[in-house]
Amino acid sequence: MPGGGELHVGVEDAFRPARKAHPAFVVDVPQVAEAVAAAGHPVVWADPAEIPGRLRFHTFDGVGNRVEFLADA
Repeated sequence: MPGGGELHVGVEDAFRPARKAHPAFVVDVPQVAEAVAAAGHPVVWADPAEIPGRLRFHTFDGVGNRVEFLADA
């Protein structure tokens, strides 16, 4: 993550990714979206009308957890 932050996650037996609950990180969205795409991960842009004034996208980690990145628009 930019700035040196880290997030550590793991998987337990019989694990199922949450469908709605997910972490969200405030970042430089264009920079992180470019890095995520360059690493071969999907970049799924959110509808700006859902949360006015926020630029957001999400991707998925290696086991299917949704991870969101956002910034003030």
